[in-house]
Amino acid sequence: MKFRILSLLLAFSILGFAQQKLPLIPMPKNIEYQTEFFILNSKTVIQIADVSSFEALFLKENIKAQTGLELKITSKATSKNAIQLEIQAANSQEVNKERYALSIDANKINIAAFANQGLFYGVQTLLQNIPYENAKSAKIPTLKITDEPKFKWRGMHLDVGRHFFPKEFIKKYIDYIAMYKMNTFHWHLTEDQGWRIEIKKYPKLTEVGAWRTGSMIEHYNDQKYDTIRHGGFYTQEDVKEIVAYAQKRHITIVPEIEMPGHSQAALAAYPEFSCTGGPFEVAKIWGVLEDVYCPKEETFAFLEDVLTEVLALFPSEYIHIGGDECPKTRWKNCSHCQKLMKVKGLKDEHELQSYFIQRIEKFLNSKGRKIIGWDEILEGGLAPNAAVMSWRGTEGGITAAKEKHFAVMTPGSHVYFDHYQGEPKNEPIAIGGYTPLEKVYAFNPIPDELTREEANYILGAQANVWTEYLPTTQQVEYMIMPRMAALSEVLWGTSNPENYKEFEKRIIKHFEFYDKKGINYSKSIFEVTSAVHPNDKGVAFELKSPNPSGIRYTTDGSEPILSSSSYTNPIVITENKTVKANYFEEGKAKSATIEQEFFINKSTGKNIKLVNPPHENYSIGGSFTLVDGMRGNPSKYGRDWLGFWGKDMNATIDLGTTETISKIQINTLLGEGSWIYFPKEIQFLVSSDGENFKTIQTVSQKEVAAKGGKIEVNFPKTNAKYVKVIAIKNGIIPEGMPGAGSQSWLFVDEISVE
Repeated sequence: MKFRILSLLLAFSILGFAQQKLPLIPMPKNIEYQTEFFILNSKTVIQIADVSSFEALFLKENIKAQTGLELKITSKATSKNAIQLEIQAANSQEVNKERYALSIDANKINIAAFANQGLFYGVQTLLQNIPYENAKSAKIPTLKITDEPKFKWRGMHLDVGRHFFPKEFIKKYIDYIAMYKMNTFHWHLTEDQGWRIEIKKYPKLTEVGAWRTGSMIEHYNDQKYDTIRHGGFYTQEDVKEIVAYAQKRHITIVPEIEMPGHSQAALAAYPEFSCTGGPFEVAKIWGVLEDVYCPKEETFAFLEDVLTEVLALFPSEYIHIGGDECPKTRWKNCSHCQKLMKVKGLKDEHELQSYFIQRIEKFLNSKGRKIIGWDEILEGGLAPNAAVMSWRGTEGGITAAKEKHFAVMTPGSHVYFDHYQGEPKNEPIAIGGYTPLEKVYAFNPIPDELTREEANYILGAQANVWTEYLPTTQQVEYMIMPRMAALSEVLWGTSNPENYKEFEKRIIKHFEFYDKKGINYSKSIFEVTSAVHPNDKGVAFELKSPNPSGIRYTTDGSEPILSSSSYTNPIVITENKTVKANYFEEGKAKSATIEQEFFINKSTGKNIKLVNPPHENYSIGGSFTLVDGMRGNPSKYGRDWLGFWGKDMNATIDLGTTETISKIQINTLLGEGSWIYFPKEIQFLVSSDGENFKTIQTVSQKEVAAKGGKIEVNFPKTNAKYVKVIAIKNGIIPEGMPGAGSQSWLFVDEISVE
């Protein structure tokens, strides 16, 4: 009887384990859980026809790293205690090389695929099933998986122009990409702040262009610099080694050689390819700089020489040529450029840029390659065979797909991993934005605006990692992990934003692996996050964490401790106060304390409507952000600010009842290096019926600047039920400023009424 009870308990234990989702990321397309285990031990063999196969060697090496077990690779067939790797014969030429099947039963493990790439992905899935601990044996749950990805382009980008990272780290970065079954590494190799690839015909590109005498530190608005010489570059032998390393892991490296803008490092080395002749220095400042390549024959000859050497190193189908953020100031004042425009019948400098891109495309097409560029290459007419990388939202990708051009989605709203991922007040300095893990997981690369046929032109997506504020490899790891894992599941096609909590449980299991591998990662998932909602008495401050019952908070400004108030329901805020909160587990705080100061006034929590929606990159919280009682940090324009690009901010607040008011406040932001400008003017209006408004006061841009963007207008006591605030956009950025010729950004926060 005792034996039967134990057997029954064991059966229920196994069944319970099987019914729980294993911490696989990306989650396979089809998975069937079973109720037994395969026992991995020192007698287990890896069986494959080709014993020199990289996939077999990779599996052997990683099993040893995870368990300490040294397995033998053999070509001899065996039916028990074996991991069989099998390349299956294809029935047709059109097979999915990324497809695989993984079967684990009590006797053996089998991974089958039509190509080594699929076999490699099956190996990665198996490794996620193997415990990461030294032991004489390991229990692996039995299951059956058939799996393949949804998108062809599953990528990660890394900028090495702003900060240089050694060859060893680039390989590690490729390992991370491979671990999550991604297949594209977009390597951003040239910038205003550094040229990072050896070009033998032009040695000064690395002798001069790879080094700068200082770097911008702290935030752009602070305008502070160090005097440390920074730089480095990859020799062609380095590049060959890295490309070969990536190819073994079935990753395509797409190199980016920026043109016609972001080229000051090259011009510092060879000023004759500019419009003015220089001299120039490798840039120390971040942002967009005026000096760009001049579209003259000597420049095209230079770039074709450079690309010829690049093509010999990178076998990728696509070559990225940048094409973004190219100011036209130098071209407008260049006699050669103006003459060229007349000769070619080009109506403006945008068409001149299109001419530039098309010249480069023809050259690359003649070498059997294709170009891909940032969505600015759409301006002035898209080159015939070009693909578009859509970063300023999804509009560029939509336009490209409708014109039957391939596109890769990489909008700043969801996949810019240089944005804050946790509470900005507690995070290391970043460029701005707010992209938490849950937002990445909710990304859909195919916009609703596209038809089924048009959607076929969306190759996939990638995350971009710009490194102005990431000077170390540890900081790069911190910004990509675990967001890379979330994106990998999106691109594999198995993400489910409605069941984000289930993904959250799996990613927390991966943290154990990160710890054992020594990967620096963000723990913002444990951080108490917050959301503010309207409430009849003020606002309701909602706190979130993996386990809300572990949240402790205070409202008197003191540090939360284990005995502080336990969070159960949203905290109703009816007066000015500071809330601090933390998440506790096993008696210990798991993250940094979040702190939020509230400023309650007559507009707080009230209904607000916007004529123009904010840009998707800066729209967390929507219009309610302007009346949520929280003021944004000027140096960290993350979630507490609304950003409008090329649009006015026109907001109307319904106070609910007629109120006596005498003061209205609004905060605006200036960051010219990031294309953010104070509004041209701000209009303050009131109304009793919501239709007939009376102007209380109008504040000019000069007055806004004089007050540092924090505007307060005082007026005689007035009865009003509605308050309207209109902030007029600055418009086109003037010549001589970063981003000249482009629309400026307008950032606003918190409209207070008293």
